[in-house]
Amino acid sequence: AHGFVSRLPEGYEFRVGPAGGRLSGGERQRISLARAFLKDAPILLLDEATSALDSESERLVQDALTRLMKGRTTLVIAHRLSTVREADLIVVMEAGRVVETGRHEALIAQGGAYARLHRMQLSDDPAEPATVP
Repeated sequence: AHGFVSRLPEGYEFRVGPAGGRLSGGERQRISLARAFLKDAPILLLDEATSALDSESERLVQDALTRLMKGRTTLVIAHRLSTVREADLIVVMEAGRVVETGRHEALIAQGGAYARLHRMQLSDDPAEPATVP
């Protein structure tokens, strides 16, 4: 977050306004993630942590999140599957019900709901690596 904060008109003294109204969605997300790094909590809850970021920023944030999640219990709520690709356990829900659980590779191999979502995202996002077995 330091890079974009230092580019704000007043840097770290920039007044973000009510509910961060003077920041973009992506900037608000980066500030929230920076706060999570500083807090160093043992449990981390990420709800659509990269949803407002462009593909390049998402890759940078995802790298930072990987470091942040080490040694922590982390619950990730995500529609972008790149966010959960390295998770120990992925729980796939449809219509409020658990339909699949497993690691990324196993869920791809099963060819179910997760694999379908993964294929859809690959066709929508050229930045996502095309490594579907």
